[in-house]
Amino acid sequence: MAEAHQAVAFQFTVTPEGLDFHLSREAVRQLYLAGVSSWKKRLVRAKNSFLTGVYPASPSSWMVVVMATAGSFYCQVDPSLGMIARIRHCLPESRLLSPESRTMVSAALFSTGVWLSAVLLFRQALKLLLSYHGWMFEPHGRMSRSTKIWVALMKVLSVRKPLLYSFQTSLPKLPVPPVEATITRYLESVRPLMDDEKYTKMEALAKEFKEKTAPRLQKYLVLKSWWTTNYVSDWWEQYIYLRGRSPLMVNSNYYAMDFLYVTPSHVQAARAGNAVHAILLYRRKLDRGEIPPVMALGIVPMCSYQSERMFNTTRIPGKETDTLLHLVDSKHLAVYHKGRFYKVWLYYGGQLLRPRDLQLQFQRILDDPSPPQPGEERLAALTAGERVPWAEARARFFSHGKNKASLDAIERAAFFLTLDEEEHGYRAGREGCMDAYAKSLLHGQCYDRWFDKSFTLVVYKNGKLGANAEHSWADAPIIGHLWEFMLATDKFQLGYTEGGHCLGEPDTLLAPPQRLQWDIPQECRAAIEGSYRVAKALADDVDFCCFQFSAFGKGLIKKCRTSPDAFIQISLQLAHFRRAERQRLFKLAAEKHQLMYRMAMTGAGIDRHLFCLYVVSRYLGLQSPFLAQVLSEPWRLSTSQTPQQQLKMFDLTKYPDHVSTGGGFGPVADDGYGVSYIIAGENLITFHVSSKFSSCETDSKRFAGNIRQAMLDIAELFDRPAQTAGK
Repeated sequence: MAEAHQAVAFQFTVTPEGLDFHLSREAVRQLYLAGVSSWKKRLVRAKNSFLTGVYPASPSSWMVVVMATAGSFYCQVDPSLGMIARIRHCLPESRLLSPESRTMVSAALFSTGVWLSAVLLFRQALKLLLSYHGWMFEPHGRMSRSTKIWVALMKVLSVRKPLLYSFQTSLPKLPVPPVEATITRYLESVRPLMDDEKYTKMEALAKEFKEKTAPRLQKYLVLKSWWTTNYVSDWWEQYIYLRGRSPLMVNSNYYAMDFLYVTPSHVQAARAGNAVHAILLYRRKLDRGEIPPVMALGIVPMCSYQSERMFNTTRIPGKETDTLLHLVDSKHLAVYHKGRFYKVWLYYGGQLLRPRDLQLQFQRILDDPSPPQPGEERLAALTAGERVPWAEARARFFSHGKNKASLDAIERAAFFLTLDEEEHGYRAGREGCMDAYAKSLLHGQCYDRWFDKSFTLVVYKNGKLGANAEHSWADAPIIGHLWEFMLATDKFQLGYTEGGHCLGEPDTLLAPPQRLQWDIPQECRAAIEGSYRVAKALADDVDFCCFQFSAFGKGLIKKCRTSPDAFIQISLQLAHFRRAERQRLFKLAAEKHQLMYRMAMTGAGIDRHLFCLYVVSRYLGLQSPFLAQVLSEPWRLSTSQTPQQQLKMFDLTKYPDHVSTGGGFGPVADDGYGVSYIIAGENLITFHVSSKFSSCETDSKRFAGNIRQAMLDIAELFDRPAQTAGK
């Protein structure tokens, strides 16, 4: 809103006496407050950058070193072995410094040097400790002596509370696995899926590749790993995501759902107000680096790099490859409702708008009776269709004038908000309600989500909400972290009145949201309709089944002395292939699954290594039948687990009805399944199953039934039928 005031802050008229200036005191006040807020933000960032840079040390430790050195001098003990005297001799002569002052300055400089050396030493020690992966391969509940020593050292070096990026420079580089080990693990993983003839052929191709082509390709990867922290990430982002020319909708983007049983407010504008404010509180913490890094076992930090592009980020279409536009900051939100686009300022006087003020702004949008402009209603279908037509339309129709200004308002927004006209969510006894909810979040009407934005927040008419996220900038757990914070803050910190409205009184003097203006010619409307037809056909083909498995959860699975993730993964395989093996083979499969994902977590994953070898082969112009065969294999069963309670902002045992529904994604293969699951509690697991109607081999509801039966069958292998687990 401050920007709206700034536009009329200074007015002047021409009179016979000259120019007559009129100054708005309120506008100047808003300018002053915005400037103060901006400088505060810069100072906080600078302070946190310094604290991150010297972690695990702290400014107080520097004071301790300085005071210890000064105290030693007072006791006539020189801890520097003459270095302080040499520093004193090198200081320039000045009348302002007495001999005693020169000595103190020299001691301070020496102490600072010692402190910085200790910081570097500690950081190197931390990097060395983080290179240890032995803890991942030890049986659950058991810990070797070396791991116990490692845990103790990690706790000593990370005793100070870390900021988000405190560990970034101490994280070890991703190692390049040996080619022979990767090929061996690949052949082991595909052996059950191939008949003898096909496997023998694949084995021969692998042997030829390992002996002739792989050594040369591996050398380039090793060289790349020396000067990059992660030899995979940039190529993975570029070739797997940004160079993809097919629609992002369904094929790449994924979604997140609201609480399963609880809707904190059924007032659409109010729920949007609290949700947006909570998300912006998270962004402020993210900007300041105040969010603690995700820690495995509470002591092993995960890389926080992907969090940097969570906000103010848009994927820009290109003819050959897309690019990611990321801004340091954005002070507005782009909103869609009933075919109209709006720009909503998020700050007033340098301060975040309160939830009640945001509710007022969103209600103004909901109450706006104006119709969409010609071509405006389905404009976002351009982001749902194929990338090349969108890139061409963007360059031709949105590179100048009001169209460019309005598109900039969307692409430079903090994120995108859709105030949806539909009602969705879980309703007891209503069959298919979760399936419709999932499809709505995954693709909507194909024109009411901006699929290029880092994420679109969707708030439905009945107060239920969800999100659709673009995949190239980060993996799903990053959005999951934000999502948990938003849901918990909305419900347990911000709260609502008895009538479901945001707390407080709104500022009715706030300037209303700005309606974005478009001038869309007929040729552009034809391009929009073309993208819409492609997206609509893709959306209509998605077969979804989202269901709750409540016969048992992680409580019973742990009694079977196996990993919940391994239990579910083997159940999915059983549901897909319906094998006849019993408990012994289940244990072998579960142990193998755990070994494989642990290897992947330590940088020895199969797919990333083979993918990078393929990229190098393409750069060098080499043909590899083995790599071509490997990368052409369809992923008919693609699975993912949604993390739960990463932040622990509330006690789930105390509020069991506040379980999250998790999220899901579309099928990776035309004749396959996409399965996401969240282990939401001791007795609840939610599955999201997707496939395509056009495939005669798949049926999401049938597969969901197979998953249920497979879970029950495996539980019986351990003589623990579902009825003993409770409901």
